[in-house]
Amino acid sequence: MRVGRNRVVAAARDDFREAAREDGSRRLPADVLARLTSLDDRLSWRALARTVGLAIAALSVGAWVWTPWVVLPALIVVAAQQHALFVLAHEAAHYRLLANRRLNDLVGRAIGSVTGISMCTYRVVHRLHHNDLYGPDDPDIPLHGGYPRGRGYLVRKLAMDLSGLTAWKTYRYFFGSPARSQGTSAQPRPLDDTSLALRVAAQADRGGVIACQIVMPLVLAVFGGADGLLRYSVLWLLPLATVLQAFLRIRAIAEHGAPLDVSSPLQAARTNLPGPVARFFLFPHHVCHHIEHHLYPAVPQYRLPALHTELAGRGWLAGADIRRFPQTWRRVFAPRTSG
Repeated sequence: MRVGRNRVVAAARDDFREAAREDGSRRLPADVLARLTSLDDRLSWRALARTVGLAIAALSVGAWVWTPWVVLPALIVVAAQQHALFVLAHEAAHYRLLANRRLNDLVGRAIGSVTGISMCTYRVVHRLHHNDLYGPDDPDIPLHGGYPRGRGYLVRKLAMDLSGLTAWKTYRYFFGSPARSQGTSAQPRPLDDTSLALRVAAQADRGGVIACQIVMPLVLAVFGGADGLLRYSVLWLLPLATVLQAFLRIRAIAEHGAPLDVSSPLQAARTNLPGPVARFFLFPHHVCHHIEHHLYPAVPQYRLPALHTELAGRGWLAGADIRRFPQTWRRVFAPRTSG
């Protein structure tokens, strides 16, 4: 069955809100919902400027002071900002980055192109995660499903991430070929089961990402020579393939790993309460409010804290899986459960 653009947007807006309501009274008033879903381009541009500014600063310091003791921390900070750019691309995929749809997609595609992901393809893939959370069509289960799987398992996976051995899976996902969970029957690839308009946009976007990834090193080679190309490879490509992969895995299992109850919209996802370090590296741009995002995907990232306060004040988050990040880590980084 084809899934048109209107259905994608509607599903992104509705998601689990109906399931979350015990009765018809659990509906945010229209004025509250309008306020929380309103877009403020200034806040998005500010978030983007902060992320890009930190990335440029880390790249500049690392490239200028070319010693291992400076390059290594610079590389980690760059990976954190690449992660933050992924989160902003996610906002664009939900049409929540900028009010103008064309500008939203233009900026979202640009963010994706420099980090090697196709935002328009991700838009198609990601709606399956929202529409079928922990179901057979959820493309994210291979990353976050089955926890706790034992301490050794997670350590091995993170080691593989840091070695660059799992990066190809991530980029296949963002190019429309997510991994399948074991035992899942073959399903059409997301781009084969969507509207013509979304499929054409995704195909064009993937071509743009590939072109960008070819042009960027060529430009650096021309203007910076072999030395500039080396610095670009170490300070930009290396974190994309290594440290960023570990950040993405940890955040994914923090959001959905070892759920309390996959049938409950308040417990199949998790809201984490991170400290400043975890917020910087793992939960940029308020992405820690993951239950709230699944309940109301139309709320932009900068209004998720206000949404959390609104829902909590009404008592609608009672029983929700909300915990401090160290508590989450102890839950997922634990011995494998029996059965």
